[in-house]
Amino acid sequence: MADEQQPKPKQKLGFTIIKNDPTDGHKGFGIGSLSLENVTPVMVDSEEELASIEIGAMHAKSDIERGIKFTTNREDSEGGKLYWLVWVTIDFNENGPYYAGVTSCEMIVNREKRRGYKLLADHVNLMDKSMKRRIIVDNMDEKSKKILAGFLKEHNEQMWNNSEPKLHIDLSESSPHL
Repeated sequence: MADEQQPKPKQKLGFTIIKNDPTDGHKGFGIGSLSLENVTPVMVDSEEELASIEIGAMHAKSDIERGIKFTTNREDSEGGKLYWLVWVTIDFNENGPYYAGVTSCEMIVNREKRRGYKLLADHVNLMDKSMKRRIIVDNMDEKSKKILAGFLKEHNEQMWNNSEPKLHIDLSESSPHL
């Protein structure tokens, strides 16, 4: 009876990542669910001239983000290091797999202060735009674009070659700025 008097813990609503077709083999279960199977977060560090896949970034838990308190105030992370979180979506066309959506988000991390700057809503919206096959990298500096282009080519040259010319143009050094 003592158990009846204690309040029950609140149920937490979790975000479920569903692999493959969410309705495959089911009538109704998973309809309207979001599949993130073909989206990969890539972290670009222009200072170190590195780009790498950071699966933890799917849940804002990449190695770069661990132990950092993020705010929407740039001044909190003043003197920090700039990173680009790039959402890369892969799709298939008549030539095979290609980089269909590529969008970039800014993130600043100051390890000394254990503070960082990012706009989580932008990160989510840009992931969504990548999933909708959009290419948005005009906010990146030229050096970071070059690093990302090199990474995508090296990761899979066939996917790079099958991608839309817009991706190649937008990641080239001569891309126009708005």
